[in-house]
Amino acid sequence: MQSTQPIYLGGRIHLIDGFDMGWPERTGTYVIAEEELTLVETGPSPSVPYIKAGLAKLGYTTEQVKYIIVTHIHLDHAGGAGLFLKDCPNAKVVVHPKGARHLVDPSRLIAGARAVYHDDFDRLFDPIEAVSEERILIRGDGDTLQIGENCVLEFLDSPGHANHHFSIYDPVSRGMFTGDTAGVLYPQLKEDGIHLVLPSTSPNQFDPEAMLASLNRFEARKLSRIYFGHFGMSEQVDDAYRQLREWLPVFVAEGESALAIGQTYDELSRKLLERVADHLQSQGISGDHDVFEVLKLDLQVCSMGILDYLQKRGK
Repeated sequence: MQSTQPIYLGGRIHLIDGFDMGWPERTGTYVIAEEELTLVETGPSPSVPYIKAGLAKLGYTTEQVKYIIVTHIHLDHAGGAGLFLKDCPNAKVVVHPKGARHLVDPSRLIAGARAVYHDDFDRLFDPIEAVSEERILIRGDGDTLQIGENCVLEFLDSPGHANHHFSIYDPVSRGMFTGDTAGVLYPQLKEDGIHLVLPSTSPNQFDPEAMLASLNRFEARKLSRIYFGHFGMSEQVDDAYRQLREWLPVFVAEGESALAIGQTYDELSRKLLERVADHLQSQGISGDHDVFEVLKLDLQVCSMGILDYLQKRGK
């Protein structure tokens, strides 16, 4: 097992790297150390051993976990919830109203992920365990959850990446756990002094207008921090908003061009990768940088979502 030393983010929040897909700094679990020990995201099932090891290094047992919040039920964020819950006898899973049924019966989630990941599905996501209804706590837009004497989390409906997506406002750090709605942060570039945030437009509920509306809701909160699902925390919130607003129309326009000439998502992903590579190379990042391995996969999945959105829009 790779290093499970949690990353301290200040205050009472740590981030445990789940080594999603075997990669560091891909997907993580946030640990909020309040009276009611609360985790945000589990990642996929192969990440569960890392979560347990990380909690142990923080001095916690799984019996102390009270809430496991999943921003949405895509398998790279919540696929491990059922498996992890088996070791957390006092915990409940907190989920969006539209996502709860998929935790109880994950068959459609599994089918959708198999369609995207094919032969890699078992390695990346297996096993997917169902969550019993009595272990689920539903929270909708404007609902709250008190996890400490001085901490009441607030849930905001935040579609754009998925319809069953909420984000969680933490008033203590003035931060928002945004899942995938506020895009993907690439910490692989941190040592190079580059803060890169790109939209996450994966299938099959990507909606750019809804994504921008969610972004406006975040901005209205005057956040100090964004806690990204992929990966880590950023205090450069205004720059994140700017980048998303710049890249989102680029992604859609490239998709429209690809669709007009009958190109596949593979061809679209290559074009998007070229656009991002040109942007990074203008800042001194060479084409053999480690970040491109991650970008290549992300932009393939993004391309699927963009073409899916455009085809549905055209009907």
